[in-house]
Amino acid sequence: MNNQELYLSHAQNELTEFIIYHKLAMREKNPENRALLEKLSLQEKSHHDFWKELANGTEIKPRQLGIWGTVLLRDILGVTFITKFLELHEKGAVTEYQKLLPTIPASHAERFRAIIKDEEFHEQSFIGQLKEKRIAYIGFIVLGLADAIVEITGTHAGFLGVTGSTLIAGVSGVIVGFAAAISMASASYLQAKQDTEKSAITSAIATGVSYLCSVICLALPYFLIRTMLIAFATSTSVGILLIAGFTFYGAIVFDRKFWSEFGEAVALMLGTAVATFFVGTIVGKIFHLNAGSF
Repeated sequence: MNNQELYLSHAQNELTEFIIYHKLAMREKNPENRALLEKLSLQEKSHHDFWKELANGTEIKPRQLGIWGTVLLRDILGVTFITKFLELHEKGAVTEYQKLLPTIPASHAERFRAIIKDEEFHEQSFIGQLKEKRIAYIGFIVLGLADAIVEITGTHAGFLGVTGSTLIAGVSGVIVGFAAAISMASASYLQAKQDTEKSAITSAIATGVSYLCSVICLALPYFLIRTMLIAFATSTSVGILLIAGFTFYGAIVFDRKFWSEFGEAVALMLGTAVATFFVGTIVGKIFHLNAGSF
């Protein structure tokens, strides 16, 4: 890629992000968040103008799919996640910009250094100031998801050692999960009552609903598949995907390391499954339980 193509590529990236931040700002009800997003938008616009000038004023169109897709995901995942996810690209861009610095014309070098500084510090500072209500309840949602995955996978693994009936395993998981969801929601309610900044009812709902959603996802394979081992493997795979999803979300929002947290959560789930499988097998032998007993 020659310099002209490189300039146009960076110009397109910055133009796309300028429009995204502007659209995010227009959808934001919180005035402080709106102001921060507009600052980010204007900053990206100035970066686009810089690259456009280096490209001799060549006009370029933004990536429309990226714009509409990102704005749509904002309503699902939240503005904090979207902006931090966008900035992952900027972190890589800083390294690329620093390598590119010697090739920038002397007349533009000072402005380019300012852009690098923007990418390294200013944008992260703006994003760090965003306030979003849903972020306060992510801990309760993750609590519900994580606890359900470990507990219900363990329940299903226990029945794997007791019975060959996928229907019994699925129904048992739903019943245990429903009771546990109420228990977890109650615990979250009592915990949140000690925190004046959070709604106890919202906290309870976030925990209970996320728990029930996990239970349904994990139990569904047992109602659709008649082979116990295949149903268990499918349900466990669903659990791993759920873990990957909420771990990735938390890694982006809270600047955590994805792989270490993901590995720990999966190890806990699988370790619990192995332990309960052996317990189920032992109990099944002691009480002479088998597929024919049901």
